[in-house]
Amino acid sequence: MSAATPAVSDDVWSRAARIRLLVTDCDGVLTDGSVYYSARGEEMKRFLMRDGMGVERLRRLVGIETAIVTGERSVSICRRAEKLAIHEVVLGADDKAASVYAMAADRGLALDELAYVGDDVNDLGAIRSVGLACCPADAMAEVAAAAHYVCRLPGGRGAFREVAELLIRARIETD
Repeated sequence: MSAATPAVSDDVWSRAARIRLLVTDCDGVLTDGSVYYSARGEEMKRFLMRDGMGVERLRRLVGIETAIVTGERSVSICRRAEKLAIHEVVLGADDKAASVYAMAADRGLALDELAYVGDDVNDLGAIRSVGLACCPADAMAEVAAAAHYVCRLPGGRGAFREVAELLIRARIETD
């Protein structure tokens, strides 16, 4: 394991090396969970550019694609996904586990080949169904308890990139 990689258990390292698709929630993971509203409705969400580089590095260095599953219906999520060339975005997901199962089936992947990053209780079904479950440092306690890996960084502040770098290093160092 690289010195730049946070210390992880052998179990997490082994799980990370098997991942072929990274699925993430948006609000609370790719953003800090804040949204700005005006009289016209939702105006802005804040995304960290470093997390975007994590999406690109996953794809380019180890061939791992990223998908977004969110309970929200937000145009800004679609615009961010388009900019990052994330082709699978599920908006308004009431059952995130069902979305994860469908993604695995569509790609012919086993569930242990998927990772999921989520931060709140509506992510628990997906978190409990994948091979590597991750959450930001500021995730709800129930989510952190169910996760295999709890990031050192909070949502919208580099948690996604931390997971991306873990997956990259695990894949490169085990190949």
